[in-house]
Amino acid sequence: MDSGKIIRFCLVGLPVGLVVIPAVSIIYTEWFKPYQNSLPSVREQQFATMMRKSVSREDLEDYVNVLTEDIGERHMGKMENLKAAAYFIESSLGESNMGYKVSRQKYESEGNEVWNLEVTVPGTGNSGEIVVVGAHYDTVPGSPGADDNASGVSALMCLANAFIGSKNEMTIKFVAFVNEERPWAETENMGSLVYAKALKLRGKKVVAMISLDSLAYFSDEPDSQTHPEGTRADAPSVANFLVLVGNQASAEQISSAKSAFQKSSPLPIEAVVAPPGDLHAARSDHWAFWQMGYPGLMITDTGPFRYDGYHQANDKMSRLDFERLESAVKGIEGIIKAWANP
Repeated sequence: MDSGKIIRFCLVGLPVGLVVIPAVSIIYTEWFKPYQNSLPSVREQQFATMMRKSVSREDLEDYVNVLTEDIGERHMGKMENLKAAAYFIESSLGESNMGYKVSRQKYESEGNEVWNLEVTVPGTGNSGEIVVVGAHYDTVPGSPGADDNASGVSALMCLANAFIGSKNEMTIKFVAFVNEERPWAETENMGSLVYAKALKLRGKKVVAMISLDSLAYFSDEPDSQTHPEGTRADAPSVANFLVLVGNQASAEQISSAKSAFQKSSPLPIEAVVAPPGDLHAARSDHWAFWQMGYPGLMITDTGPFRYDGYHQANDKMSRLDFERLESAVKGIEGIIKAWANP
């Protein structure tokens, strides 16, 4: 190239380059960079879908084993155990395992810091409407709490796993509650009441709440089931079923839950709309949602009305029926899908 061409290139090419290079940079920054920034969320979505896992008996057994055999009784009288249970739930649901971002709702109870644990599956349509699935992880003193309530917590964790990355119209929140058992039940220190109050304060719309409480004790023996006073005369006398129970304000949710459960599980299930003042119908975390005006119900094996291990030292893992528990959790999965996708 002769010297004249070099001079002409410098006179023309360099100014053009000074214009073109910034222009290309702006185009890249404004058009392509946002697209690149969106890629991690796409990958996260793909990862979440890969982490999704169907409800299985093996997982239910593993979770119950850790809570009852490795940790044992879990309450404020044994704070190390209570916190160990919380850490176990948190790490199992968390980013290094299932991939959820776990929110701790901390509060003080009798001078101790305790916490509820929440994970969220965002809705894609009516995302401001919320379905809450809850289970308490504490026990009464002296009991390893296999049925009450390691069974409910294991169900909660398997359900959270089954909904990872799923698309639902409404938002679903899976919550492990602390301090459901007495002396904290129906007091300001009850974890679910603290949680429900916080939702109400923030103006959140809960369309349905289901409490998973004691799900895994069954018997096929005649007259193995008793009932509270006032139960209908033809109520089942064999303890081979679950019960959906709520108040009159939750009647619509009870009906839809029973229908969805029956489509997803062969396990027999009863539905009870309790009259006002029925103490047995209020004995779990759904009670806290009633106080805030939210519809809520409990699914349960009825606990003390069939199980001599209720709140006792012999509430052990070996006494649970994991085959029926798996069937129960698949039925509850059907309830959540129906509620979150009306």
